[in-house]
Amino acid sequence: MLKSDLNCFDGATRREFVLTAAKTALGVTLLPVSAQLAQAAASEKAGGGKAKHVIYLYMQGGMSHIDTFDPKTGDTKGFADPIKTNADGMQLGGYMEKMAKQANKIAIVRSMSSKTGVHEQGNYLMHTGYEQRGTIVHPSMGAWASHFMGRVGKTLPDSVTVNAGYNHPGAGFFPPALSPIPITNPEAGLQNIKPTTSDSLFKKRIDLMNEFDAGFRKKFQSHEVRAYTEFYDETLKLMKSEDLKAFDLKQESSETRAKYGMSSFGQGCLLARRLVENGVRFVEVQTGGWDMHNYVDEAMKKTGAPMDSTFATLLEDLESKGLLKDTLVVLGSEFGRTPRINENSGRDHYPKVYSTVFAGGGIKGGFVYGASDKDGVEVADKQVTPQDFLSTIGFAMGLPKEVVMSPSNRPFTVGDKGKPVTELFA
Repeated sequence: MLKSDLNCFDGATRREFVLTAAKTALGVTLLPVSAQLAQAAASEKAGGGKAKHVIYLYMQGGMSHIDTFDPKTGDTKGFADPIKTNADGMQLGGYMEKMAKQANKIAIVRSMSSKTGVHEQGNYLMHTGYEQRGTIVHPSMGAWASHFMGRVGKTLPDSVTVNAGYNHPGAGFFPPALSPIPITNPEAGLQNIKPTTSDSLFKKRIDLMNEFDAGFRKKFQSHEVRAYTEFYDETLKLMKSEDLKAFDLKQESSETRAKYGMSSFGQGCLLARRLVENGVRFVEVQTGGWDMHNYVDEAMKKTGAPMDSTFATLLEDLESKGLLKDTLVVLGSEFGRTPRINENSGRDHYPKVYSTVFAGGGIKGGFVYGASDKDGVEVADKQVTPQDFLSTIGFAMGLPKEVVMSPSNRPFTVGDKGKPVTELFA
């Protein structure tokens, strides 16, 4: 297979190809980030650069801005009254009782606006900053960071997704080794990390593989060959590493686990804290249930209230461990939901205005940027696009706005043409 053929695959296909190759050769199914491929020439840090880690909390389905971070008091208020917070002048939706006590740690962008109200395209845009195309897959933020900044640790991956499935854009057009490691069940952690054979047979396979490959490696000393050689070496290192404990939630007390909540989102956020604590640069945790076309009040109690509790616990926990100042926590969704309650007591898709949240990593606490109008129908001040949102994350991490050429020789940058919202930073 030619490298050009591999670059034509989408993120999931590329990842599956390499994982299958590894399993066939070694009996393992884990692909660590390859240092050889991941380490591009280190670029001088640009932007804010205070965030050493990022935790991206993604509310899949379209989070209602009015019921969460942009409450209203008029006809579009919904079923819960706005509540006061510990930040002067900031109110939150009535379901956000725990976050109201953490409001002095967060900055809310209330003027987000997108061009698409379709889930798949909206998800893609909020992860890449680019519109979805059939001819190319664009990188997500973790891959951009690995491309520009290289490896963080010797064994653990730079980027991890939790509860995201395999539709995540991942590394996009970057090499497959920059793809995030997917965790489908945070309580189970990394799966199939142990060899599927005995130790003796496993060693024989390694020795036999090295014997077969020695001549080929000597003759073809290319970047790609060295990268795949290193892939096997790093797999072996990770399999034997004590760092794997970072993925083991059983290392946490039952009290801590219960405080985060025993849902996949709650345990995913606890796993995210453990991973950044152990040096992982970028962790995304997804949760669904936000497609609230029917009975939004019941849906918010079922989905919104647990998010409120888990988000607040994560911020408290990061601060107590001294991690919040170096960890940017962002919360986003593909779009908002209609200000007017529909005939089914729900809210429909609404990309014209919605909210995102930032905390830690140099962000001002108790701060609101932009505004929607009095009913939450239009952006009233300081519109922010998905491209601006992602550019702001890149700014916080110190990623440059350097042009990168794709395999098809087209130019791309972090967040496309977005401008970081620098006013969010202290």
